[in-house]
Amino acid sequence: MRYVLILLLALTVSCKKEVNKKDVNSVETSRVDYLPYYSEESFTPHWLMPETKEEKNFHKIPDFKLINQLGDTISQKTFENKIYVTDFFFTSCPGICPKMTSNMVKLQQEFKQDSEVLFLSHSVTPTIDSVAELKKYAETHGVIANKWHLVTGNKTTIYNLGRNEYFVENDLGVPKNSNDFLHSENFLLIDKNKHIRGIYNGLDRASMAQLIIDIKALKKEV
Repeated sequence: MRYVLILLLALTVSCKKEVNKKDVNSVETSRVDYLPYYSEESFTPHWLMPETKEEKNFHKIPDFKLINQLGDTISQKTFENKIYVTDFFFTSCPGICPKMTSNMVKLQQEFKQDSEVLFLSHSVTPTIDSVAELKKYAETHGVIANKWHLVTGNKTTIYNLGRNEYFVENDLGVPKNSNDFLHSENFLLIDKNKHIRGIYNGLDRASMAQLIIDIKALKKEV
C-alpha cells in the first residue's frame, strides 16, 4: 500500500510539471515544433517536415510582378530567403483596412531591425491606387520603404493571387471572378520557400500576438 501511494505521488508531480511546461510554451513559443503547411481554401493543416521531398513539392506562391509605392518592380526575387506577411487592402477603405494597417504597422515595428522579415500589401483597387496614391498612404502610415511593400498592378493578377494562390477569402465553394470584389481581413504568413504557413485575423489582437510568435518560430526552422 505504501509503495502504491509513493507511485501515485510521483506520477502526480510528474504530470503537474509537464502541464506547467506546456503552459509556458503556449505563451512564449509556437504551438507546435513545426508550423503546418496549407494548400487550399479550407486551410486544412498539413504536417510536413521541412526539407523533405513532400515539402519541396507542396503548394508554393508562384512568381509575380507588381509595382510598389516607390515605383519599383516587386517579384518573388524581392522575397528570396525572406519570411513575409501579406494582406489585401485598398487606400480608400473606410471599414476594416485602417485597423488592418494599424496592426501591420505594429508588426513592422516588432520586426523593424530583422532583415529576414518583410511585409506585402496588395491593393484590390489597383486602377485607383496608383504609385502616387500608395506612396502618399505609405508616408501617412509610417511604412518603411523596402521593408513593407504596398503594391499595385494588373487587377487580374492580384485577384488571382489572392483567391487562387493565397486563398485569402473564406467563401468556400463560392465561384468568383475579377468582377467580384476581393476583400478580406486575413493576414497570411509565408515562409522562405514560398509556402503558406499560417492565416490570421488582421483585426484581432490575440491573432496578431500569435502571428508574432509564429514568425519567430519560423525563423528557427532548418
